[in-house]
Amino acid sequence: MSKIYLASPHISEQGYEQKFIQEAFDTNWVTSLGENVNQFENEVMKYINIKAAAALSSGTAAIHLGLKALGVEKGDVVFCPTFTFSATANPIIYQNATPVFIDSEPNTWNMSPQALERAFEQYTPKAVIVVHLYGQAAQMDEIMKICAQHNVPILEDAAESLGTTYQGKFTGTFGKYGVFSFNGNKIITTSGGGMLVSDNEKGIEKVKFWATQARDKARHYQHSEIGYNYRMSNVLAGIGRGQLRVLEERIAQKTAIFEMYQNAFQEIDEIVMHQASSKGRCNYWLSVMTLKESSKVKPIDIIEALEKEEIESRPLWKPLHLQPVFETYDFFSHKENEISVAEDIFNRGICLPSDTKNTKEDMERIVKIIRALF
Repeated sequence: MSKIYLASPHISEQGYEQKFIQEAFDTNWVTSLGENVNQFENEVMKYINIKAAAALSSGTAAIHLGLKALGVEKGDVVFCPTFTFSATANPIIYQNATPVFIDSEPNTWNMSPQALERAFEQYTPKAVIVVHLYGQAAQMDEIMKICAQHNVPILEDAAESLGTTYQGKFTGTFGKYGVFSFNGNKIITTSGGGMLVSDNEKGIEKVKFWATQARDKARHYQHSEIGYNYRMSNVLAGIGRGQLRVLEERIAQKTAIFEMYQNAFQEIDEIVMHQASSKGRCNYWLSVMTLKESSKVKPIDIIEALEKEEIESRPLWKPLHLQPVFETYDFFSHKENEISVAEDIFNRGICLPSDTKNTKEDMERIVKIIRALF
C-alpha cells in the first residue's frame, strides 16, 4: 500500500505553479524579489483585504520582524500561547525579550482570555502573540478587548489558518501585524516561505528594508541598522501565486476530510472531533481529535496502529511551558490550581492524516484501522 502523509504539498492539477515559475526563468529573475514576489504580495492582500504585505523566507522570519516592528527588544515581555509550535516563541528570544506563556481555553484550544487577564495583572507586555491553531480562530473579540484596555498591540500567528474567518473577517487581519506560513505542510505552500501583513504600510516598508539586509540608499554598500536575509525568492513566490488559485478548493477538501472523520466516528463515544467555532469558517488545516479520559484506547495506540500501515499521524503540540528550553519562564493557566487545558489536550489528542491528495479509498483505509481499535 502507498504511504499516506499527514499533510504534504499538493501542486495544482491545472499547472498554475509551473506557469509562474517558467515566467521567472524566462525573465532570468530567479533570485529574491521580482514580479512574482510583488504579485504574490498583492494577491494575498486582495484576498484578505489588507493594505500591505511582505513575502519572506518563512513564517518564523515574519514573526521575528513583526516583533521587531512592534519595538520588542531586550528586557521586554511578550505574552505567547503555550499550546503552539516553538517557532511562535523562538523569535521572542531572538529579540532578547522574555516570553510569558498563556494557557488555552477548551473550546477553540487557543489563547484563554481568562488566563490572559490574570497575566496582565502581573506583567505589562510589549506585545501579545495570538495563534489560530489547526485553522481554528481564537476568541478575538475577548482577546482584543483585553489588549485594547491595556493598550498593547497584537501580533497574529495565522500560520495554520490562511482562509479562516472570524465574524466575517480573515484571521491575520485583526492585530497590528499578521503572519502566514507557506511551509510544505501548510494549506498552500511555496516550498518554504511566509508573509507578514498589516494595514500599517510604513511598518511593512520598514520590514522589507530589514529583510533585505537593511541596506541604506547609497551608491556603495552602507548599513546603519542590522538587517536579515529574509526575503522570499521570485521562484518560490511563483509557486505561491499558483497555489493561491486553488486555496478555496483546498479548504473545501480539508473540510470534506474532517466531515468524513466526523461521520465515521460519531458512534464511538470515546472520540471527540475538534469542531470549528460558530463565529466563522475554519480551514481545517488538520483534522484533530481528543479521546475521553475513560477511553482504553490512547493516542499512542492510534499513532502506532497507523504507523504500522505506513500512515502518518502525530501528537498535538506539546505545551511550550513544558518544553525543556522554555521551562524557566512564567505560565498562566486557564483555571488556577488545575492541570492546564493545553496539557490536558496534549495528553488526549491526535492529529489525523489530512492530506488533500488522499483518495476515498485512502480515507476508508485510515478509518477502518482506527475503528478496529475500538
